[in-house]
Amino acid sequence: MSEPTPSPPAWRQLAAVVAGLTLLLLALLSAFALPPLHSGANDVPIAVGGGDLTAELDAREPGGYAVTTVADADEARALILDREVYGAFLLDSTGRPDEMLLATAASSAVATRLRALGAELGAGTVTDVRPFPADDPTGAGLSAGALPLALGGWIAAVVLLMTVRGPARQAAGAAAFAVVAGLALTALLRFGFGTFDGAYWATAAAAALGISATAWTILGLRTALGNAGLAVGAIALILLGNPLSGLASAPELLPAGWGALGQLLPPGAAGSLLRSVAYFDGAGAAGPLLVLAGWLAGGVALFVLGVGRARRAAAAPATEVTA
Repeated sequence: MSEPTPSPPAWRQLAAVVAGLTLLLLALLSAFALPPLHSGANDVPIAVGGGDLTAELDAREPGGYAVTTVADADEARALILDREVYGAFLLDSTGRPDEMLLATAASSAVATRLRALGAELGAGTVTDVRPFPADDPTGAGLSAGALPLALGGWIAAVVLLMTVRGPARQAAGAAAFAVVAGLALTALLRFGFGTFDGAYWATAAAAALGISATAWTILGLRTALGNAGLAVGAIALILLGNPLSGLASAPELLPAGWGALGQLLPPGAAGSLLRSVAYFDGAGAAGPLLVLAGWLAGGVALFVLGVGRARRAAAAPATEVTA
């Protein structure tokens, strides 16, 4: 006996599913492709000592650089290591660039742009005050870490929700996974790839916080909002968070406004925190710490809210039967 032919509503449903998946694929492609396609310098913070280059820089790239005036090379170096600027031009007595300072570890993409700009301006000496280690001279390992941070917490939360019964065990699983995954991810970057050369425990703690914020965000959204929460989490963490994280370039190289938004999402904040702790002794870590703490606290609050609501809903029928 032949199988019955699907009814017209079933075909319409199939068409809607195919169209929805196609739109999702186009959204993913746009989210990952548009930021690099429209990248460019947007108020990249740099320092200038011994004169003023603002007019010349604006002529070359309007709005590309935000200039801070410094007294000497020591002040410029301090600003770079404090992650307040990406580099500095030191001018000679004629007002022309004589030396350039930069930190490749702050952003390999920005350092490349500054080197090219220094060559155009005639800077004779280039000093990298904080380079990447020799085993990973471009910081590729750190750039690749954004997706595992975003996907790892998302997948872990979904798996815990599907396989572990009871909110207490789910919470314990999320905490344990964040610690173990943070230690493992940092060990691979430190000892396997050679992406950074020190501060293992502090960097592992930063990675654990990033994973924890991601996992608890998904746990909270799913528990409080149901399956719609998973969609909201996927948009915030993967569709927007990963391409706007700035780990592969820098927030200031993304389209204006989008880089700042990326730093308010867990992948961008986690990447900035890892960079600050691994290469700059924690300089510039306060902002990312607050962002991740906010997402973590929000996720825990939503989780507690959803669990409480579910318990009240389960207790209601029993109360009615007793009455």
